Amino acid sequence: MYDVRNRYLADAVATAGPAKLLTMLYDRLLLDLDRAEAALRAGVRAEGTQHLAHAQEIVAEFIANLNVGAWDGGDRLLSIYTYLLSEMIGASMAGDADRAAACRTVVAPLAEAWREAATAVAADVPTPRPAPVSEGLGAGSGVLGVG
Repeated sequence: MYDVRNRYLADAVATAGPAKLLTMLYDRLLLDLDRAEAALRAGVRAEGTQHLAHAQEIVAEFIANLNVGAWDGGDRLLSIYTYLLSEMIGASMAGDADRAAACRTVVAPLAEAWREAATAVAADVPTPRPAPVSEGLGAGSGVLGVG
């Protein structure tokens, strides 16, 4: 059956710009870590490791798409990502809710920093102005003056 929510989410991801997509991934990473911690604390290890596995996939994407040479902090961000990946694997293997929670404390400030950066970038993008309508052409005439 057609699931409107899944379609909406798929459309939101497909049409998101790079900055928005990054913040969406961070939001999902935080959600995965919250869910993993809760499941592990409740003794549902299979569910906890499933959420940690998804969180690991997100961090692996961050690693794969990070251009370390693009800025002087790139190598430090890479080391944070590799640390997180290692800790999430360890939390999953040990079923350790505290370790999953510790990962969240590392991710939360990064997510906030990326949100702020995305907002700043969006604020700097000029709003496109409509093209002027030439004399003799109607407002609905199109770019070339035809319907």
